[in-house]
Parts: sequence; C-alpha cells; structure tokens
Amino acid sequence: MKALATDPAATPLEQPSLKRRVLTASAWSLGGYGLSVAIRFGSNLIMTRLLMPEMFGVMAIAWVVMAGLAMFSDLGLNQSIVQNKRGSEPAFLNTAWSVQILRGLVLWASALGVSLIIFLAARYALVPPDSVYAAPSLPGVIAVLSFGAVVSGLESTKLAEASRNLALGRVTQLDLISQVVGLGFMLAWAAVDRSIWMLVGGALLAGIVRTLLSHAWLPGTLNRWHWDRAAFADIFHFGKWIFASSVLGFLVNNGDRLMLGWMVDAHVLGVYAIAVLIFSAVEQLMTRIIGTVGLPALSEVVRNGGDLKAAYYRFHWVIASIAYFCAGTLMVSGQALIYVLYDARYSQAGWMLQILAAGLIAAPFHIATQVYFALGQPSLLTRIVVFKLILLVVAMQIGFSLFGTAGAVFGIVASQLLCVPIYVLYNQRCGVFSLKMELLALPTILLGAAAGGIAAYVISHWV
Repeated sequence: MKALATDPAATPLEQPSLKRRVLTASAWSLGGYGLSVAIRFGSNLIMTRLLMPEMFGVMAIAWVVMAGLAMFSDLGLNQSIVQNKRGSEPAFLNTAWSVQILRGLVLWASALGVSLIIFLAARYALVPPDSVYAAPSLPGVIAVLSFGAVVSGLESTKLAEASRNLALGRVTQLDLISQVVGLGFMLAWAAVDRSIWMLVGGALLAGIVRTLLSHAWLPGTLNRWHWDRAAFADIFHFGKWIFASSVLGFLVNNGDRLMLGWMVDAHVLGVYAIAVLIFSAVEQLMTRIIGTVGLPALSEVVRNGGDLKAAYYRFHWVIASIAYFCAGTLMVSGQALIYVLYDARYSQAGWMLQILAAGLIAAPFHIATQVYFALGQPSLLTRIVVFKLILLVVAMQIGFSLFGTAGAVFGIVASQLLCVPIYVLYNQRCGVFSLKMELLALPTILLGAAAGGIAAYVISHWV
C-alpha cells in the first residue's frame, strides 16, 4: 500500500484515500438501494392489493408532470457543488441553497397552473375521454403533490456536500428513514380510506421527513439565505447545459408514459407502470451508483490529473456486469416474476417487462455522462439526449401504429439501443473508449438468461 501511495504514476483513483472512500460509498449506495427497493416493492405489493390499477395510472402521470417541471427548472445545483472547486465554500453552498428555494416556489406555482389546465382540458373535452388525462382525480392529485416541490426546495446542501466527499452513510440512512415513515403513513391511512390520497399523503410526508433530517442530522455547512454573484455565475454557467439536457432528458425518460397516457386508458398505463417499476429498480441501481459515486470520483480524478480512462472502465465493468446479467434474467423470467408477485389484473405487465429488460444493455453507457460532467463538457449530453428524444417519438409512434401497445414498448427499447453508437463516438473524442473493455462483461447476459430460465422453471412448477 505504501508503494502504491508514493508511486508518481499511480492515478488518484488508486490512492488509498479515494479508493477507500469509493468502496465505502459504493457499499452504502448498494446496501441502501437494496433496502430501498425491498421497501418499495413491499409497499407496491401491498398497495396493488388495496387499490385499483387505474390509481397507479393517475399517479404515474402526476409524477411525470412533477418530474417534468423539475427538469424544466434544473440548474444542476448538486452537480455544481460536486464538480466546482468552490463547492465546499459556505458562500457557494448558501447561494445554491437560495437558488434551490426560489426554484421550489416556482415549481409549486407552475404545477398548480398545469393542474388547472388539465382540469379545463378535461372539462371541455380537449383530451380523449378514455385517456388518463381525463381522469377526474388527476388535477387535484397534481395540485396537492406539487407542494412537495416547496419542501424539497428547503433541503440542506449538506446532502450535496456528502455526495462531493463520498460520505453516503448518513444520507442512505436518511433516505431509508423517510421512506419507512411514508410507508407507515400510507398503511395507517389505508385503515380508514383506500383511495389515491393515501399515496399522495405518504409521498409528501416522506419528503418532509427527508428535508428535516437533512438539516438536523447531517454534518456540514449550516444554510442561510445568501447571494454571491460570482457563485451564482458559476452555477448558471455550468447549469445552463444541465438545464438543456434535463429538459430533454425528462422527455426521454418520461416520454413513454406521456405518450402512452394519450394512447391507452388508465388501466393499461397502470399495468405498464408496474412493469416499469421492476425495470426501474434495476436501472436506478445503475443510476444511483453512477451518480452518487461515479461523478465525485471521476471529478476528483480529473482535478488531480489522473488516468480518466482507467478510472472509467473500473466503474464500467461493475455496472455492465450487473446490467447485462439483469437484462438476461428479466428477458427470460419477466412473465413468471409478474405471475408470482401480482394478481391476474396485472398479468400483461409480464411481457412488457420482458421487452423493457433489453434496454438495460444500454445502461452502462450512462457512466459516460458523468465523464462529460467531470470534464466540464455537459453539452455532449445535451446532443445525445436530443437524438434519443427524436428516436423515442418516432419509434413509439411507428410501433404503436403497426402493433399497438406492444409496438410502442418495442419502440421505447429501440430508442435506447440506437443511441449506443453516439455514446461510442463521444467517448472516443474524450479518450475513454476501448472496444475490448466494452465487450468484457457482455457474456454475463447469457448467465442472466440461464438464471432467468431456472427461475421461470421453478415458478411454473412449484409456485
């Protein structure tokens, strides 16, 4: 270890301090995410037995609206704190916090406006009467749920500080506590009222608990209102590209539900939301590790002039192995998994999940977005997202017109896979591409398919 630390050729990622922090942060991120998924699935299994599929369809659109508004006002505050050299200064942190509060208020007002527009559109028959957008509860759900934007706007920048320093232990615990509190509230509500409002109330309470704990429990800079022009200029300069990619990224990441909400009724969208829930459990595992561990570590490598390509492929091998294995597993066992977890009302989610699983093959390339951020080139991500959005719209429209709902789901996956060559092109320009390293983890798809086949066999013969 001593020789490694003093070797001038060693990269910063190989230094014991950073390496240890990366491993510790990864362990917390993986462990916390595993518990979070378990809680979320347990909650979902309970709620699907208490509520109708239509309610999940309405909530899917409500969350998409909120996510859209958040993306349309995203200045990359957390990324700025992690990436910027001034990210640990109180003036920078408090300026970011002030911007965050203003953003939360704007989001709340905007969501109230959207809920009014949806209400009027449904009332005057401007939306298809059998679509999710015509559901009577949708405007009210959006209006109440939107108050969560004000709550999250008050979150402490200590969360971003912890991410910058790869100190994710308490952050993970904080997230789990708020999730458990929200679930407990929903279960208590279910004893007196089994309506969509139990989902809304649980989400709001979880957000309130998270915000309070971020101030009271995490170490770091105490927040107060402050405005530093130079800090805001840095945030805005970096954030303008984050804003552009976030707006487009929202449309890419949520365009499937937005478009399907127009194409199908609330029941079908609710079933699709169940398939997405399981698919997202795997995809968000990749995203969590990449965002919470990858960006801080890769940014530190860049700041210290280390070997970025070597650091990139250390992360890539881990992420790719998990993604490819899970893709193979779900492509084979998706239908059996839905059969054993849900009742007959959700059976169509099985084939949807099997199709969606193929999209995990593109997941490892998301690490490249953190490389672009670390190099201060977020514009590359914006270009990729534009291309992906065009593909999504075209592929879903063509797929739905030819094969209905199944064709639309195939179009979603096609839009993800067809973007891989663009990632390869930009990675080559950034000096972080190796065909050999890209293919190294690919055989794990076959291992996953074998595991999926065994799981499907066991379920079909023993469950």
